[in-house]
Amino acid sequence: MNIRKAGHLGAVLACVALLAACAGRTQLESDIGVKGAPDWVNKGTAYVKNQDGKLFHGVGSAGPTGDASLQRSVADDRARAELARIFSSYLDVVSSDYQAAARSGGAAVAEESVSRQIKNLTQVNLAGAQIVARWLDKKTSAVYSIAEIDMRQLKTTLGAAQEMNEDVRRYIQSNADNIFDRVSKEKK
Repeated sequence: MNIRKAGHLGAVLACVALLAACAGRTQLESDIGVKGAPDWVNKGTAYVKNQDGKLFHGVGSAGPTGDASLQRSVADDRARAELARIFSSYLDVVSSDYQAAARSGGAAVAEESVSRQIKNLTQVNLAGAQIVARWLDKKTSAVYSIAEIDMRQLKTTLGAAQEMNEDVRRYIQSNADNIFDRVSKEKK
């Protein structure tokens, strides 16, 4: 590698290190400011705890396509993708917590196997995700969709997951709500 490339690489690495150091808990404004939009449009993808229970919400949008059906479908798919992203993050926390609990209890844990089992739940659970609302922004003609899955459904699906290790299943059944509460507080 020549000196010029090495110097450039060093500068890039220094910038990456600086950005990583600054990547602490940034507080972001959750209102994207779409005037007249339902609250869920401006709040965006989120963990929600309300009278309906503990919910995972994914919000997606699509600009005009010339085909209203296609536009709704794209917004729905993007909402489901957001739901998958937030659900995957939640399951990462579940996996880490389970592995820490198992280690501290003296049980032998095959970390890769546990992670793989928990990640497989994402695909199973998202099959039950529903589009619960859509909204059309009359100014921009953008369509917004919100996909939802709840904690009860997570537990029901988990109970039916044949490939799930019984210890992992019990751990999630007894700790899923507490982990949800903790993660949803951290995301606010």
